[in-house]
Amino acid sequence: MKTIASVVENYIKTKPFLSTALSQGIINLTSLSRQIQPEIEASLKKEARSGAIVMALKRISDNMEFLSTHKIVKVLKGIGDITVRSSLIDYSFKISDTLLSAQASFLSEVNDNKEAFYTSSRGVSESNIVVSSNMSHLVDTFFSKELMLEKSEDLSSVTIKLPTENVDIPGIYYFIFQRLSWEGVNIRQVISTSNEFTILVDEESVNIAFKVIKDLKSL
Repeated sequence: MKTIASVVENYIKTKPFLSTALSQGIINLTSLSRQIQPEIEASLKKEARSGAIVMALKRISDNMEFLSTHKIVKVLKGIGDITVRSSLIDYSFKISDTLLSAQASFLSEVNDNKEAFYTSSRGVSESNIVVSSNMSHLVDTFFSKELMLEKSEDLSSVTIKLPTENVDIPGIYYFIFQRLSWEGVNIRQVISTSNEFTILVDEESVNIAFKVIKDLKSL
């Protein structure tokens, strides 16, 4: 049997931006209850008093699942270096039997170039390679026999160093990506390791992305 509490909780879980705002205590619960009352009643198939919805919202906002936001904020305050790079190109190649060999030859060529930027990620059927634009001629040379699926230019990257405890706190990436989404930043690519991740964005968005991430340290 559905209860007001369970229906309200399920509703909030489908609204990630709302759940975050609720956990931060920045929403008027009475106003919110009136707004969502028709949907709650439709799900219950009966009337639901606004006061009962307010109580359900209050319990949710006090619940540890939603208060995990505070744990996330604690981790984000410990963000380390934030590195920005510009003039990058993102290549996507279809995975083949020769792709790894081409990558090895390419890396051998650029290994001594300390100013070069190179990173890659491999999926099931395709592999992405991100390089500085001044290395594009080398990509054209070493990957000439590979099937290129896509090429995106005029990109910038923001690399974030996270505290080691980030791996034990769920929702870190979601929290960061949510803030970027609010500011209209379109993430073209994400490349990560255990305690560091890089986002690839259009060059016109990199200043906004940097500011959003930098501001997370002062939450």
